[in-house]
Amino acid sequence: MPKMSSELAAPCKRTTLHGPTMGTRWSASVDADHTINLTALRQDLASAVELVDAQMSPWKPESDLMRLNRAPVDDWVDLPAETLEVLACALDVHRLSAGAFDPCVGALVDAWGFGAVRDAPDADAICIARQTALRPAHGCLELDRQAGRARKSVPLQLDLCGIAKGYAVDRMATVLQRHGVQHALAALDGELRAVGSQASGVPWAVALERPESARRAVQGVIELESLAVATSGDYRRYLEVGEARLAHTMDARRGAPVNNAVASVTVLARTCMQADAWATALLVAGPDEGLAMAQRMGLDVLFLLRRPQGLVEMGLGRFSVSTAPGSPKPQLN
Repeated sequence: MPKMSSELAAPCKRTTLHGPTMGTRWSASVDADHTINLTALRQDLASAVELVDAQMSPWKPESDLMRLNRAPVDDWVDLPAETLEVLACALDVHRLSAGAFDPCVGALVDAWGFGAVRDAPDADAICIARQTALRPAHGCLELDRQAGRARKSVPLQLDLCGIAKGYAVDRMATVLQRHGVQHALAALDGELRAVGSQASGVPWAVALERPESARRAVQGVIELESLAVATSGDYRRYLEVGEARLAHTMDARRGAPVNNAVASVTVLARTCMQADAWATALLVAGPDEGLAMAQRMGLDVLFLLRRPQGLVEMGLGRFSVSTAPGSPKPQLN
């Protein structure tokens, strides 16, 4: 006897899977029925994130990224396809953003005290790093993706922290889909990607954090369906030097930490890797250049700007439909 339609539709149950990685935690909210092996799914999600960390971490001496950093100039270095994919995207965004996003800021990150080398700025190291930062990344790094290799034409210290977490979220989304999951939300820090909607058909509700270092508060809510979102800001990771607060994001064009009126930038994109890279680029670019850049690229973006009167929102694309300050709630399906 054929099954009735009600018997074919297995009920979904909300499960949250999570684990440590990259000094923080990954998570996945999954609406899954009994056919999904959650134990295997969690293992595969953890493996996907750890693969990105093992390949692209600037904190692990044996990562593929660090092998490339140590390699002599003009020597080809064999690299995994995943690392080459991220490097290719990084160079593309670097070119399109006129250098606002730069994957070659590793020496600056270390010199200013945000890397694995030191925990405070070093004037001599900053001077040396600034000389390297003046070279355009897309002209100093050659990728041969077909042969699985890359080489530098000048000494470079690459850092993919402004894009790798977004890519890790994309890898998580791929794992979820491979396991047959149709409704999930993958997250890693401020980077998230929705696989479909919730099982109920309602988009995933994602809180947009208010850019305050002393406490965690919600600025607004974003609704996601089959889209990714990433936020970059100056308020979570920083150093205090005297009365100055130095944000961890580097502006390679100035050879210094980003210093402008942008408190945070949130970008929507089909992939989290693109959203992550462009959020970083627009944070560095600042309110004027960043707005023009986002308009030129047709990006869906929300800037939160620090002004004397308080935080000011500036939205483009789907964020421009916000009807009230403090409540960005675009319908993104």
